[in-house]
Amino acid sequence: MRELIPHVPQGMWFKSSYSGANTSECVETAILADFVAVRDSKRPEGPALAFSQSSWAQFIISVGEKKLA
Repeated sequence: MRELIPHVPQGMWFKSSYSGANTSECVETAILADFVAVRDSKRPEGPALAFSQSSWAQFIISVGEKKLA
């Protein structure tokens, strides 16, 4: 069974500043009030993942800690 994420309005998606302008291997993120959505920038019409705000914050903290190590 496939669950669909709530609708993400146009203009809400953005690429990471670490992606660079000349690369096609990016993820796009949309931060909304109730969730954070993530999708493959090469397939914007494809599936997206949705995370709670707290899960996304933990992920960002964890990535930051690994980068500093």
